[in-house]
Amino acid sequence: MKRFFILFLFAFTLSFSANAQSEAVEIIITKKVKVFPNPASNVVNVLGLKNSNRADISISDTYGNVVLNHHWQIKNNALNIPITSLTSGIYVITIRSEEQQVQTKFYKK
Repeated sequence: MKRFFILFLFAFTLSFSANAQSEAVEIIITKKVKVFPNPASNVVNVLGLKNSNRADISISDTYGNVVLNHHWQIKNNALNIPITSLTSGIYVITIRSEEQQVQTKFYKK
C-alpha cells in the first residue's frame, strides 16, 4: 500500500508540474511577410501585415543607423515604401504597431 501511495503521489506531482509548465508557455504564431521586389530600386512593397491606424516604420542600414523614418497607417495588409533616396546596399525594415512588430531585410540596387 505504501508503494502505491508513493507511486500515486509521484505521478500526480509530474502531472501537476507538466500542466503548470504548459500553461506558462505562450505560443506565438508568426505570419511571414513578403517583401518585393528584391532587389528594389524605387519602392519596396511589404505584404502580409496586420492593418493598423498608426505604425512606425524605420529603415536601417547594415550598421544599424536609421536612414528613413515614417509614421503611416497600414491598409489592405500592405505597405509601399519609397526608397529612391537610399544608396545601393542591404537594409532592414522595422515595422512597429500595437498589432505587430515585424523586421525584414531587402536590397536596394
